[in-house]
Amino acid sequence: MGESQGRNEAIRAQFGSLSDGTRVEAVELRNRRGTSARLIAFGAALQALHVADRQGRFDDIVLGYGDIADYVAHPQYFGATIGRYGNRIGQGRFVLDGRLVQIAQTDGEQALHGGVHGFDQRLWTIDRLSEPGETASVVFRYLSRDGEEGFPGALDVQAGYALAEDDSLTLWYEATTDAPTVVNLTNHSFFNLGGEARGRTALDHLLTIHADRVTAVAPTMIPTGALLPLDGSPLDFRHETRIADRIRDGRDPQIAMGRGYDHNYVLLGGVTSEPKPAVRLADPVSGRVLEISTTEPGLQFYSGNFLDGTRTGKSGLLYRQGDGLCFETQHFPDSPNHPDFPSTRLEPGQTWRSRTVWRFSTRQN
Repeated sequence: MGESQGRNEAIRAQFGSLSDGTRVEAVELRNRRGTSARLIAFGAALQALHVADRQGRFDDIVLGYGDIADYVAHPQYFGATIGRYGNRIGQGRFVLDGRLVQIAQTDGEQALHGGVHGFDQRLWTIDRLSEPGETASVVFRYLSRDGEEGFPGALDVQAGYALAEDDSLTLWYEATTDAPTVVNLTNHSFFNLGGEARGRTALDHLLTIHADRVTAVAPTMIPTGALLPLDGSPLDFRHETRIADRIRDGRDPQIAMGRGYDHNYVLLGGVTSEPKPAVRLADPVSGRVLEISTTEPGLQFYSGNFLDGTRTGKSGLLYRQGDGLCFETQHFPDSPNHPDFPSTRLEPGQTWRSRTVWRFSTRQN
């Protein structure tokens, strides 16, 4: 994939089958430049993304598994659509209209990424596919029933991916509900701009984040409610910085609690109608550059701290801390328990929308 130039197209195929024989479909998006993205219906996940380096050589730059059995047996959120609530909710509970809602706990006493069987572990359907010659795109759909993982209201969700001629991949979400609920969708791709199969750490990448505060966390990784200024902190990426330079600075309590970077950045501009700049990531070796813009108010930067060498990726390599980096555009963690945070509440008659753009390019040095 990605080695030859051609036309804009979306190609439907089979990725495998679940243990009960249910077919899991895949869609490969291609543009004329040779860039390609493979999405799978299990978790509406990005399974592969082939992008050229400064020499025009294509590599797959996201972590993932090579077959459906590993996605089912060893969930790691690789490339998945996360929901119904991405990130953490303290003790898995919140009050909605005077009623205590308890959702499934998955991270100690917390709820992480939507529960035991979040959207990453659900089989989505392919709702729409682009025609040949159009911008290559696919829309996945999933109906989350009332009470699934403890969340109130039936939620009808769409997750779309579109690969444009300028090597940008747009991710968008829409959701409607039949009862008041909370929603926080995101994508959990692990990026290594040097190439997933090349065995180089992503911690040597150079990172810029357009944020001057993070939501401070307690040892449980649940926000305290405080917005922590980044001046003088190893979490400050307002100027391009090599990630490895400060990731092990245990003198900083936030770094120590996260075992590295696992923090929600408060993006400049807040919630916006059009995507605004959020991240610039560059790999000096390959020359690849990723720029992320989003309508979301927050960004969880996660440096793969819990990749411990126990999982083998699609190229046969064991994944370790720093082999991939996540940039989860989102609302803030535990927002239902923090009235001062941007609201994640969704009412019947409303449509929840979010859009994020990943734009790829190269630089010469």
